[in-house]
Amino acid sequence: MSSLQESRSSTLLLVGAWLWVGLPLAYGLYRLFLNAAKLFV
Repeated sequence: MSSLQESRSSTLLLVGAWLWVGLPLAYGLYRLFLNAAKLFV
């Protein structure tokens, strides 16, 4: 049972790390494309 909990904890940590990095990255890319679009309009 402890290996199941350890696996679950590891999975949650991995998902949390991806969200911690991915959400600000996605927002930054979104803002970058909005600003870049202004250059071509």
